[in-house]
Amino acid sequence: MASWGKLTFAQKNCVSATGKLMQKTNMVSHGARIGIAASGGVDSFLMLKVLTIRKAIMPFPVELMALHINPGFEPSSHSVLTDWCAEHGIPAHSELTDFGPRAHSDENRRNSPCFYCSMLRRKRLFELCRDYNLTHLAFGHNADDNVTTFFMNILQNGRADGLSANEPFFDGKLQVIRPTMLLDKKTVIKAAKQWELPVWENTCPSNGNTKRDEVNSWLQQAWQNDKRIKNNVFNAITRQQVDLTSKKV
Repeated sequence: MASWGKLTFAQKNCVSATGKLMQKTNMVSHGARIGIAASGGVDSFLMLKVLTIRKAIMPFPVELMALHINPGFEPSSHSVLTDWCAEHGIPAHSELTDFGPRAHSDENRRNSPCFYCSMLRRKRLFELCRDYNLTHLAFGHNADDNVTTFFMNILQNGRADGLSANEPFFDGKLQVIRPTMLLDKKTVIKAAKQWELPVWENTCPSNGNTKRDEVNSWLQQAWQNDKRIKNNVFNAITRQQVDLTSKKV
């Protein structure tokens, strides 16, 4: 039996689909140093768990490091992530910021709080990747996120574009990857519960009231009476984004 124990159907799906995407897009190679953007939510925690398993399966050595930027609403919320990483032998960097309150203050008058906070956190993650000499930065976006982003870009920017599975930044010095982009949200939630991952609640005052939430609700209504519509939309957008990524690498 493998060191991570017997896997359920949902857990196997997460591990295999992630491996399939990583291989198809040449996501990592020998000696990769992967920073994992771990927010503490179900998506990033699931990705962190899956990558610890994939690390043991890969035919070449890679390194993992969890990176957590606490936005400042609950100063001690990330302690469970720190403990989990220590238990599983994963190096972790956690830091407390004031990005969340700043995004909801008069300092941010032009952008939505979600956009401004996300921008600040991503900038800090890039800095940490530079400081720790990391080659990759992994985000836990799933298939649902990809579809929602695709329609947000159409509706707001007039651009038919979703999320990239593997994209170079800073002249190729850093690769931004999304290893779990083939997974649907229901599978992510189910597998995370089965692994009993210590996910904590998002206490941001804007949680559930963003433009992304509006678009997602609109999509849910569009296919609520016909699952074929959802499957077709997911398959079409996923194929497009994965194929686009594969052609670039």
